[in-house]
Amino acid sequence: MTDRGCFITLEGLEGVGKTTNREHVEALLKQEGISVLVTREPGGTDLGEQLRHLLLHASAPVSAEAELMMMTASRKQHVVEIIEPALSRGQWVLCDRFADASFAYQGGGRKLGADTVAQLHELMNIHLQPDITFLLDMPIADGLKRMAARGKPDRIEKEELAFFERARKAYLERAGSQPERVKVIDAGLALNAVQDQVSTALNAFLVNHRG
Repeated sequence: MTDRGCFITLEGLEGVGKTTNREHVEALLKQEGISVLVTREPGGTDLGEQLRHLLLHASAPVSAEAELMMMTASRKQHVVEIIEPALSRGQWVLCDRFADASFAYQGGGRKLGADTVAQLHELMNIHLQPDITFLLDMPIADGLKRMAARGKPDRIEKEELAFFERARKAYLERAGSQPERVKVIDAGLALNAVQDQVSTALNAFLVNHRG
């Protein structure tokens, strides 16, 4: 019987360096001889990528509730089509954002509340939980400065500062309530210091996993 793979996620707001640190985690896992599938949300499947485009580039207003339902629909397809099959065959999965993002962006940023997000996930039978999550955190203004340097913002990146403050607060509340799973990384430091934090947390996780 094949051992089940582990599910690792990276979370954080715009400009915190998720892509760079995702590549760092992937490299560390491969050094350990671990087969890893890298994916992202929203997206990860054909349906998910189409929903991602609508979510990020819709030309008409999108209600908070519709946004949450689209995000969660993309997630359900992602879990069924990509994530669960990979984990079941023993492959590890590294995902750029997962359910924590909905608790932050739609629950906090859009003011829908954590209960609404949780109820929709329950309704869609999404119970998968990451084994470890790296929450890259830094002051909002600094992250938005980095984001602005990347080019034209998408629909969500255009939101007001207060939206991101609420999302950050929701992220940190999630981390505070689940400290064993969610590892808060100070993403405002120099890159080597950020990656040292990630490496330390990942190595500790690997040691515990191997038991």
